[in-house]
Amino acid sequence: MPTVSVIIPVHNAGKFIFDTMTSVAGQEFSDWEMILVDDHSEDDSVKIINDFIDIRKGKGDQEIRLLSSGDKYGAANARNMGIDAAKGRYIAFLDADDMWEPEKLREQIEFQEKIGAEFTFTGYEFADEKGVSIDRIVRVPFHMRYKDALKNTTIFTSTVMFDSEKLPRELMYMPDVPSEDTACWWKVMKTGIPAWGLNRPLTIYRRSGGTLSSNKLTAIKRIWNLYRNVEHLGLIRSAWCFVFYAFHAVMRRI
Repeated sequence: MPTVSVIIPVHNAGKFIFDTMTSVAGQEFSDWEMILVDDHSEDDSVKIINDFIDIRKGKGDQEIRLLSSGDKYGAANARNMGIDAAKGRYIAFLDADDMWEPEKLREQIEFQEKIGAEFTFTGYEFADEKGVSIDRIVRVPFHMRYKDALKNTTIFTSTVMFDSEKLPRELMYMPDVPSEDTACWWKVMKTGIPAWGLNRPLTIYRRSGGTLSSNKLTAIKRIWNLYRNVEHLGLIRSAWCFVFYAFHAVMRRI
């Protein structure tokens, strides 16, 4: 059984997915499985993935699987399908246009095991659409609880790792709402489980023009919706949290 299951939702990621898969295959920690879930891609993503699987099988890698999301749509459903299919103790998420540094899994597992954490995340570095660093690193706090996370959405999906021996899988499921990843982190932390941050830029966050996160107005509407309609915070508390959210969001980008 693999130690780590890497879950990658894929939707029209043909420009990026080869680099993403290569960054997993090149990890110093080699006891992993890669689960890619195609979410109704209309480009050449599936062909690229299947070709990659064939090449890696020739090199001895057997633990790369491509699933189809079927009748359902969206990243939340794709990631949840990946969670259901995962065989590993640790569940790690990676978006189809992001990449990992070679030491990412090794360092994060060592960190997670050292402190006995259920939920960890790491720092990351911004890159352009070609994956070239733009010299902007996001530092992360060592420890976050629910009340902290409401005001600081620094936990980035492609850095997160859960321990399935300590965290029920149903708690890992992402709700079918906009910004489902942030909603999931809050859901976990709301139970009293903290998130522990490894302040090392081990993930490369590719900021491509077509990504949802590049639309600032969309991001603002989504976070406000989470406050009001998912977390059911009052208007004043929502506004208070939003001020801090906006401050941290700006600081991550300057």
